[in-house]
Amino acid sequence: MEQEFKIASFQKDHDRLQPGFYFSTLQKGAATFDLRFKKPNAGDFLAQPALHSIEHMLATALRAGQYGKHILYFGPMGCRTGFYLLTESLHVADAYAAVKDGIEEALSYDSVPGAKKSECGNWLEHDLGGAKAELAAYLALLEALPQAALAHEEARLAAEENQ
Repeated sequence: MEQEFKIASFQKDHDRLQPGFYFSTLQKGAATFDLRFKKPNAGDFLAQPALHSIEHMLATALRAGQYGKHILYFGPMGCRTGFYLLTESLHVADAYAAVKDGIEEALSYDSVPGAKKSECGNWLEHDLGGAKAELAAYLALLEALPQAALAHEEARLAAEENQ
């Protein structure tokens, strides 16, 4: 029996969604951000080994960074177009700064953290070079985002907090 429950991310028009940095939902005090690396349904997806490495690299850098105590989760979207970042008590500007700082840190890595056989359930499927290329491209996208885009996402988060 199919449920009528609607998942917030399924309510977005993926035909119109562009790569970027978006506030998605606020549930039980946790804000979810959509780090969209690729345009959905456009045929260009994150390669699985690069996606896996980005997950390890950014999860490490975000939790070790300035905003680490506010990071609840960082992980990939099943569609391979980006990642979800779940935070607690962070404004959009701080989440954005955490991601930028995390990417800059991850780009300095000489290896993928947690990629040894004893640390990872699929340790053979990593791609440091591919991950760095995708991270560099996403960082360039973030740096080109207009302040108005971040202000819009901040207003969306504030509206959710006031409900």
